[in-house]
Amino acid sequence: MPFLKCLYGDVKAHLLVSLLYSSKNFSEYFSYTACRQLSQLFLAILFFHSSEYIIAINIHGRSNVTFTSLLISRGYLLAMFSSLLEYFVEIVLFPGLKEIWWISYLGLAMVVVGEIMRKAAILTAGRAFTHLIRIYYVEDHKLVTHGIYRYMRHPGYSGFLIWGVGTQIMLCNPVSTIAFALVLWLFFYKRIPYEEFFLRQFFGTDYEEYARLVPSGVPFVK
Repeated sequence: MPFLKCLYGDVKAHLLVSLLYSSKNFSEYFSYTACRQLSQLFLAILFFHSSEYIIAINIHGRSNVTFTSLLISRGYLLAMFSSLLEYFVEIVLFPGLKEIWWISYLGLAMVVVGEIMRKAAILTAGRAFTHLIRIYYVEDHKLVTHGIYRYMRHPGYSGFLIWGVGTQIMLCNPVSTIAFALVLWLFFYKRIPYEEFFLRQFFGTDYEEYARLVPSGVPFVK
């Protein structure tokens, strides 16, 4: 019995020391990696949505802009919550995964590029840019083919796709990276033909020629 008590005491002390040591390391590691990556994520989200709303007000007027211009839906919130859940699970179970700095910085670069592309699309289109698809023609709706629209028909969608996937690469979230890419691509795969049906109704052969010469900007969407 004295031997077992002694052995139990040694094992208990060893486990306690190991727990304290790992907790210290986890605290130090978490504070560096998570604070950097999560702060980049929250700043990217804050800037993306607030600037989207402010630009919409400046272009269309406050009376014509609703909170839908923030582009925050229930599905969007669920996706971001799921990505954060994945992040915290992986940083505990696979902390080294979050330390692949070049992947994280690649994601950050994608966030910046996607942000620039989308805002360039909005500012170039001006009043022709709306968050809801126009199904009725209005006089101030013009076909925009200059600026960034010379290179792709839907730079706003392309920018949002790059931005959204970039946020997950920035967090080194493999599952959410794939999920975001698939969900966003499927969304635009359905939305672009629907939107272009009305654009062809509004602008006829001008849009047909434009669509023939300029790619959509979203991979595998004609």
